[in-house]
Amino acid sequence: MKIGMSYWGLEGGLDGRRPIVEAMQEVKDLGFDAIELGVAGSGVLTPETTQQECAEIAAYARKIGLEISSLASGESWSLSPTANDPGVRRKIIAFTQKALQVARWLGLDAYLYVPGAVDVFFMPGGEVVPYDVCYTRARVSIQAIVPTAEALGVSLCVENVWNKFLLSPLETKAFIDGFGSQQVGSYFDVGNVLLTGYPDHWIRILGSRIKRVHVKDYKRSVGSAAGFCDLLEGDVDFAAVKRALADIHYDGYVTAEILPYVPGGPQKTANALKSIFR
Repeated sequence: MKIGMSYWGLEGGLDGRRPIVEAMQEVKDLGFDAIELGVAGSGVLTPETTQQECAEIAAYARKIGLEISSLASGESWSLSPTANDPGVRRKIIAFTQKALQVARWLGLDAYLYVPGAVDVFFMPGGEVVPYDVCYTRARVSIQAIVPTAEALGVSLCVENVWNKFLLSPLETKAFIDGFGSQQVGSYFDVGNVLLTGYPDHWIRILGSRIKRVHVKDYKRSVGSAAGFCDLLEGDVDFAAVKRALADIHYDGYVTAEILPYVPGGPQKTANALKSIFR
């Protein structure tokens, strides 16, 4: 497997102000194999980024011997595909279609996608969407995006996040399979399932649907978002995770997503990830 770092975990990455060339060089210097870039409505990489700009980013990555593993976006949190406002739902569909083109121009075949939310834990006072309504709207939004994903050859990778939605591996498996498309898969986050389940169970059930893997750690005893912690400081059984990934013959990218940035954090993450997967 190849180890990677999320652009969001670097200084200035989460708000999209860190120059991509600088970010790629830092990730290379830390000894990672790859970087996962992020696209947002504003910042250094947006849906309006041109094909030439993408070509230049990809060329620089090749020059320094770094791979770009995937493209991620958190835009679905504020522009939810399951929002009550149909205008918001239309906006995120259009955003995602454009972002998939950016991913293709970067030479990528995987795009991290948040499918919507029953509620958003870090947005107090935000709307609460009934689970069944959320499910239906999430399906409709993905169905609208699938033709673009298939035409471009970029997989829409649904991530398991703290959105009170798709809460089990069996449900997630059925949700993905319901689209009948090889371009809809899973972006599996190891740490995100730890509060209510076991990552190795999810991995074996989702199997080949897993296109990419995020790693973070979590302390079950905390029981809230404050339980997310640095790698090897929580309760994730990484040996079991590695066995499960081997069982499904996953040999792709394993990307650390450790937020927010703290001084020295990327180096600490690099050391931990190397000790786990190398």
